[in-house]
Amino acid sequence: MSELSPGLIERVLERLGFAAEPGIDRAGLEALYAAWCRHVPFDNVRKRIALLECAPGPLPGGRPEDFLGSWLEHGTGGTCWPSSNGLHALLRACGFDVRRVSASMFDRDDHRACGFDVRRVSASMFDRNDHNHGSLVVRLAGEAVLVDSSMLNGAPIPLRRGVEAVLGDPVHPIRVEPVEASFRIHWGMSQSHDTLPCRLMDDPVDEAFYLERYEISRGYSVFNNALYARRNFPGRLVSFVGRTRFEKTAAGVTNAELAPDAL
Repeated sequence: MSELSPGLIERVLERLGFAAEPGIDRAGLEALYAAWCRHVPFDNVRKRIALLECAPGPLPGGRPEDFLGSWLEHGTGGTCWPSSNGLHALLRACGFDVRRVSASMFDRDDHRACGFDVRRVSASMFDRNDHNHGSLVVRLAGEAVLVDSSMLNGAPIPLRRGVEAVLGDPVHPIRVEPVEASFRIHWGMSQSHDTLPCRLMDDPVDEAFYLERYEISRGYSVFNNALYARRNFPGRLVSFVGRTRFEKTAAGVTNAELAPDAL
């Protein structure tokens, strides 16, 4: 478990708009996750810099202290592994029953049996190359919900065995599809009104697994070769892929190619 310096969580909560720790209940979790989704971007900025500079040592932001400190100082976020680890540290410090889980973004192995269990029954490990996404499950009053630092959909996602659920936000649509003992989360893309599937896999995984998967992403990741960043604003989602700026609202998606000075 990563150690956090004294006062770090207090500074993070203050930056997120909290005068005191949120309550350890559904309202507190909803408020905290919504604030994270408004203020903490998903981006590959620090990773891209490290890869381009061939920086020695681990990729930046993997440990919560590094991730949260950089966000406080520079406003940077991270990709799924570091941002999920940072959110895990924050939720845990606030007293929530939270655990790390692995997932398969794009559901690249949907023919296999799923090992995910919302009752916290540890699953067997499958081919580790299929685990390309990290997320978090919080347990409240006997119910499990997903809070994801990449989807940034603004509200906890209910996980009820065998029950399909729909969150109808037009900018951040979510559909939960039960799949055997697990779930497939269909979540809204930032460059269109289409959705992407993400199947939950092993529950739980530890920080060492997160850090290992982050380092493995040096070899292959869609976030290694160009700028990617997304940030929520009231009623809209702004994202950058390379030199293209996208803006998504309930009315549609617009895009513009930016010249270097505009970028």
